[in-house]
Amino acid sequence: MTDAADTRPLRILHVFRAPLGGLFRHVLDVARGQVARGHDVGIFCDSNTGGQRADEVFRELSGQLALGVTRVPMSRYPSVTDAKAQLSAATLRRRLAPDVVHCHGSKGGVYGRFPALLSPGRRYATAYTPHGGSFNYKPGSREHRVYMTVERLLEGATDMFLFESRFIAGRFEAHIGHAPRTDHRVVLNGVSDAEFEPIDHAQTQFDLLYLGELRSAKGVDTLIDALELLRRRDGLKPRLLIVGSGPDEAELRQMTHERGIADQCVFEPPSPIRKALAQAHVMVIPSRAESLPYVILEAAAAAQPLISTDVGGIAEIYGARHRDRLIRADDPQILAGAIRTMLETPESARLAQAVDLAAHVRQNFCLDAMVDGVISAYRDAMTARGMA
Repeated sequence: MTDAADTRPLRILHVFRAPLGGLFRHVLDVARGQVARGHDVGIFCDSNTGGQRADEVFRELSGQLALGVTRVPMSRYPSVTDAKAQLSAATLRRRLAPDVVHCHGSKGGVYGRFPALLSPGRRYATAYTPHGGSFNYKPGSREHRVYMTVERLLEGATDMFLFESRFIAGRFEAHIGHAPRTDHRVVLNGVSDAEFEPIDHAQTQFDLLYLGELRSAKGVDTLIDALELLRRRDGLKPRLLIVGSGPDEAELRQMTHERGIADQCVFEPPSPIRKALAQAHVMVIPSRAESLPYVILEAAAAAQPLISTDVGGIAEIYGARHRDRLIRADDPQILAGAIRTMLETPESARLAQAVDLAAHVRQNFCLDAMVDGVISAYRDAMTARGMA
């Protein structure tokens, strides 16, 4: 018989910085799943990022989140705004009295866990999902060492580590020097059944698609260099659609002109992934660093032919059967060769390969399993704190 404490609705506050990218997608999926299971959920995040897309999502969620959406200015890097944001977070936490504060990303981890470090007798549990964050930021640099020092400090304020990939769990152990001393587990990102509907490519206008943030870690410059190689060396001019935004957008646009391939490239602002996938035959992910990227999960589920680098947890998505298709990062020549081979492969063979990967993803990356795994971890953390 299930104890009532194991089923009672929880009050859950998700704390993170930017409503962008895979981290935002993860929070939304978990939050919606928690609401559907009868829990009271709230969000605390940055007001300066996310743009129109985030505004639309939060408007849509406004009637579903019992604890509301609170947005205040936050800085990506350490800043004087941190103190104001921290104060806002503390005020909100006192008012909402959550059972669980779930921190996402390195900045969310600071906002949600630093006050807990000073409150050992608190009546809420803290959960932390790094999403790569500081663990992927310039390993070996002075900044990285500072961030790891902060992570070590905050470990004692963390009741539950929820790693979304085995890769990041390994990064923690490698950079902190030990596995988490508090409760921890890997709960893989998941996708819904609806996302396995194949993409209709009847209106496809582009050969290649990149979708994601426009910043150095994503390797878009490598993709541009690869296209220049294909044009100069092989006389090939595949058309590329670049969907996204970020700090390097102007530099990347200029780079397409400098490399003489601007006529092949079209930039578009962020849009729903399935709309973007329908516009290109092949998606390319040239990243230098990742955790467990949703863009790969979503494209793979939709049976979109893919070219990707072997970084972060991407190999976990591909599995042993498909991992040999991944390529080395930060190498335009290898990427150019992979693009040429993919475009020369008959469409039927490309799609068969993509359908096989989709079947693997369906079997191993389930949205309901992710949501239930997270809630189960909360309850274990609450029991350990004597809150059950």
